Order: sequence, then structure tokens, then C-alpha cells
Amino acid sequence: MPKLFEIKFADKSNTGGFWSAIDVWIKKPHVVNKRLCGVKETQSKNVGFEELGNILLTHGIDTSESKDVLTFLNSGVELEHDKERLLSFCVRTFIPKVNFLADFTTCTQHIDLNTSEEGTAFLRKNNIYQIHLLAEKTDEWTLELHLMRPDDWFSDGVAYPKLPWLGGELLPKLVRWATESKTSEFKSTLSLLPVEKYSIMYQQLKDKYKEMVKVWPEVTNPEKFVFEDVAIATYLLVLWGEERAEKGLTVKQSFVDLGCGNGLLVHILSNEGHPGKGIDVRKRKIWDMYGPQTHLEETAITPSDSFLFPGTDWLIGNHSDELTPWIPVIAARSSFSCRYFVLPCCFFDFYGKYQRRHCKKSQYKEYIDFISEVSTVCGFNTEEDCLRIPSTKRVCLVGKSRSYQLSDEPQAEEWRDKYIQGRQTGSGVTVRESNAEGEAEHHHDHSETDRIHGTNWGAGFQPRERIETVRNCAALPRDFVDGIVLCVATSLLGLARDEGGDVPGTWNTGGRLSVREVAELLEQETLQVLKKECGGLQTLLKNNHQVFRVEGGMVHIRDWRVQAQRPRGLQGTRADSKRKHLISGALKTRACWFHAHHPHGCPLQAEECAFAHGPDDLRPSTRPLKKMKNSN
Repeated sequence: MPKLFEIKFADKSNTGGFWSAIDVWIKKPHVVNKRLCGVKETQSKNVGFEELGNILLTHGIDTSESKDVLTFLNSGVELEHDKERLLSFCVRTFIPKVNFLADFTTCTQHIDLNTSEEGTAFLRKNNIYQIHLLAEKTDEWTLELHLMRPDDWFSDGVAYPKLPWLGGELLPKLVRWATESKTSEFKSTLSLLPVEKYSIMYQQLKDKYKEMVKVWPEVTNPEKFVFEDVAIATYLLVLWGEERAEKGLTVKQSFVDLGCGNGLLVHILSNEGHPGKGIDVRKRKIWDMYGPQTHLEETAITPSDSFLFPGTDWLIGNHSDELTPWIPVIAARSSFSCRYFVLPCCFFDFYGKYQRRHCKKSQYKEYIDFISEVSTVCGFNTEEDCLRIPSTKRVCLVGKSRSYQLSDEPQAEEWRDKYIQGRQTGSGVTVRESNAEGEAEHHHDHSETDRIHGTNWGAGFQPRERIETVRNCAALPRDFVDGIVLCVATSLLGLARDEGGDVPGTWNTGGRLSVREVAELLEQETLQVLKKECGGLQTLLKNNHQVFRVEGGMVHIRDWRVQAQRPRGLQGTRADSKRKHLISGALKTRACWFHAHHPHGCPLQAEECAFAHGPDDLRPSTRPLKKMKNSN
């Protein structure tokens, strides 16, 4: 039984971590094999050696070969051959991003099957392998990969990886998963959908809408936003397709996307035959590119009877921010048959920012639980899933059905109203009754039951401003920012002198301060201005990356010589290419801070520095000037 690869590692835990790692490899191979979309388990049971031998015989293996396979499988077991001992056995269908294949898995023993043109499965005899966990001594383990026929291993680079990949990628991943042994706070990705249908549709939509990346007119990252919306659209289309199949429907579901942003999700869903529209407080440039078949409205949404959608099947909240907790409420009050899908991002309560209550949970998990609670109070059977999108905020909530009968709607409405009022009291919002006559008239049709709330039940809700306010410190007055930069840099340079680090004849690299210590250098009035900006002081320091390096909460003077002398082997990262692009696009368009303010000048020669050494070295900027805030 040839041993091809092994890894030694230390771990104080028992073998539970190993089995958790194997479970990931069996159930979620796409986590490490990026050419797979997922796996579908079609059969799982415990079998004895005799039953396994019969299974092998039915899939193209003769008696002699079957004995060889069983001998190989049994060689990894410390116990003597026992016909009564059971093996964990499952049949999986791999779902590559292109074709479909299948394999057998018996615990840590893997036997691959192929599917013939006639649709029958036959054994791939050369691709049988084992993964062994051996205890060396206390807290020390060895993970080994054994192959039955290493010289005849077949690889297609997708479902059948190459042998170096198994040793160089899979085994290290298994060791990491085994030693970390972490359990996720959330469900596995695509737990509510058939993965194979999702994979096929995603590839189709990705090919269909990939050209959007080339014509994207917004300042946002086109690849991230296009392919993220393609993935969300894929999820909804498969979810709705499954719903039609379950209910025997033929008409495609209608939808309204509340807070639709760039409108791409609305555009895709409409193009795929679903009637619907998107509403957002602010029109985007790209809206004009979609054409008349994509219905987008520029209107501020206020939770009230004027924004109910009784004729709509689904409400969507895709990163809908302050509208997120209201979407289950609006869906519940629109009609008994209205469903919703929400993908929470920023943390909002009904009447302002969400306030944390449970420090033992992550902030994200706590907020997801809050929106789930809102959904449950609104009478939905709430389901949670995790999307496959390029974002850290990937957990969605789905309300497809109600937990009560239509006849119980008045009682359900009392629960909703009481809950919202409770949150309103907790936020300190004072509500004034209104007849909502001045609100935009979108829908005056009410749901089929009487409600106990007033028509303006969202009074106190603050929709975002139509004109987006820049709050990342980039629009602060230049003299205000320059004063802070000079103050902090002077303090850092002074630290080196105080600690004896400012050696004559050397360039002063300064000391270091925590962000909290930097804040203590500034006046309270200055801190109050920064408090209104997203990220506050730390964002301002990072924005001035020419002068400062902020890492791990510590602030340093940036030494551009380190970047210029960086070893060739460490260059070429994504961050490096991004920095190079930013510098090359603004070469000599800004003055060098060190040349003007550092006691030793700039550490680089003028021809080496990306910034201008004096007025004669300055080039005109081709970038549009940003609007500055009034400092008053």
C-alpha cells in the first residue's frame, strides 16, 4: 500500500478534529477544489465488507479485483478483518462548474466512479486512496495519503485532481481544519437549493451578463458588483423555480426590490421573465443603460400604507440598510401571500442604528438573529441560508410561508404592532400621528385585513438623503486635515528623539502610537468633527497613507525606502498592483509631505519619489476636484 504524502503536526485535541476535517472534504469539497461548485449526496449508509464487495461487483469489478480493493481498504484498519464491522459509506455526485461526475466514499477511503454515455456507473479502479491519521506521541500526529495504484492515477484537473495537488493542497487543508476545528455560526452555503441547478444557471447568467463589467459607469468595482448580483439573481431564480414546482405554478413570480441601488439585480430578474421593479432614493448612472424593460423608480421609501405591495409575490432587500428590518413587516402587511428575501449588510434597527445587546456573539450574527426575530414576530416561517458571493456579508433570510392561518391575521397584526412599538420606545423616538397625505402615492390598495396601526406606521423612520453625503474624511477641509497630519507626524518623530532612536546622519523613522494615543493628542472639538465621519480618526490616518502606515491599531511614519527596496519575490501581490496603479495615475500630482515637513527631508531622491519635490516638480492633476465640506 504505497504511501505518497505525509504531514506531521501538533494538536492537543483528540481525533474529533480529524473527522470534522474529513467531513468538510466529503460534504464541501468545493471549499478547497475551486473547480467544483459542490457535491450532492445521493446515498449514505453503513455497510459491511461483504456488502461492499457486492457493490463493487455490480459496478464492473471482477471477483479478483474486488478482493484486491477490499484488502487495500482493510489495510488501513488496525482491527483484524471482521465481517460484522461496518464502514460508513456514501455515494456522491460531484458538481464541477462544467460537467458532472460521481464517486464513492467509505470513511477515509475513496473509490471513484465514472458515468458512461448510457448513464450507468462504473468503477475507476486506479483512483482509490486512503487518508490515515496516526498518533506519533502525545499531542503529535501524522496525516498520510495512501494510494492503491499511484502509477495509474487518472486526473482530469477538475473532479479528479492531480496527485501533487492532493499532497500540496488537500493534506495541508485537512491539517488546518483538524487543528482549528471551528464550527460556523451559520449554515452551509446554498442549503435551501439544489446545488446542481444553481451551478448550471450561474454559469449561464455569468456568460450572459459578463459584458456589463466592460461598460460599468459607476465608481464601484464592476467585477465585484456584477458577479455578486449575478449570484444573487441565480439564487432567487432557482429558489422561485423550486417554489413553482412545489406549488404547481406556471406563471413566474413578481417582485419589488426595495433599495435597489444600481438596479442590476432588477435588470437580470426582469430579463429572465419575472415582472417587477426596483425603488431607490437615488438614481444611478447605470439606470439609463438598461432600457425600458427594466422598471426603476427614484423615490424615498417610508414604511407606511403608501408603500404596501398587495399584488406582489416577493419583496427583495439586497443590502437595503435602514429598510432591512422593515422588509418582513412590509411583506406581512402587504398581503397574506407576500413573501420576502433579505440580505442584511449594515446594522439598522427600525428607527436608527442597531445597538448591540449580546457581547458573546459576533456583531453580524447578533444582527442576523435580530432580523430573524423580526421575521418570526411578523408571522413568517423564517429560513436562513448562506450565498456564494464575493462579500463577507453573505447570510440571507427567506420568508416563504406564514406560521398562522389567514383567519388569525388580526391577532398576528397585534403582535407585529406591539413589537415595533417596543423597539420604538427603546430607541427614544417620539412618534406623531400623520395621515401620510404628503407621501408619495405608490400603492393605496391595502391588505385584505384591517390593521390596528395608523396609516403612517413608520413615523420616526429616517430614510437616507437623496444626495449621498461623503463621510469617509475625504471631503473634510484641507487645512483641517493638514493640521491633524502635522500634529500626529511631529509627535511620532519626537518619540524617536525621546527614545534615542534619532541617530545623527540617519533618516528619522519616528516612533509608534496606538490610535487611542493619537486621539489623546487632539482637541475635543477636532474629535467631535471626526466622530461624524465613517471610521473617524483611523480613516483619516489611512487616507493619508503618504505619511502614515496604520497596522494592527498602531500608527507609524511611512518609510518609502522599504517599499522601493522590497525583494522582487515579495512583489506582485494584489495590494502591490493596486498601490502601483494609484501612484502611477497620480505621479507627481501632489506635493511630497516629507520634502516639505520632515526635518531630514524625503528619504528618496526626486526622480525616485512618486510625489513632487517642490513646485517645479508638480504636474497638473487629471482627476476631478472633490467638493469640500464647510468646516463650520
